[in-house]
Amino acid sequence: MISSEKKKLRRKLLKQRQSLDKKIWQEKSNSLCEKIKSLSLFQEAKTILAYFAFRQEPILNSLFTMEHCWGFPRCVDQSLIWHHWIPGDAISAGTYGILEPDLNAPILNSFEVDLILVPAVACDHQGYRLGYGRGFYDRLLNSTQWQHIPTIGIIFDFAYVSRLSVEPWDCKLKAICTETQYLNLLESDN
Repeated sequence: MISSEKKKLRRKLLKQRQSLDKKIWQEKSNSLCEKIKSLSLFQEAKTILAYFAFRQEPILNSLFTMEHCWGFPRCVDQSLIWHHWIPGDAISAGTYGILEPDLNAPILNSFEVDLILVPAVACDHQGYRLGYGRGFYDRLLNSTQWQHIPTIGIIFDFAYVSRLSVEPWDCKLKAICTETQYLNLLESDN
């Protein structure tokens, strides 16, 4: 059962994010992408899982170059199936109106992936994330084959909160990136 506190916070932050002026949204997204590009974790990764912006999430399009192999999700039943995607390949609206790669694009397996850029409504100082409430990323990050892969939560500064209420299925992210900061949460655990 999702707490009413989480639902209220989700509504508030989604409203705040969707009320961003388009120019400011683009500027924040560009700054966030520049931060990501500067990370050795990103630079050294060969295959990266990402997302196409939805509901005014940070836009990551400037990252999508041929320097990396990219994977994008398709929502299938209660799971995310990851497909290989090359910049310029077809995408179309799928489940929930989220852009997805072609159904026939090759599937990516966990052993091929070096980094996961995780969309979030909010993240907290401990590395927990608040998603949209459907549990797709919770199920993915809790499955054994995906747990070893570094994860970076992608949010804007205003969505970086001190503490989220945590459910037993919530997984900590390894890092969080906003338009002004990169927080390596593995270092803070030591």
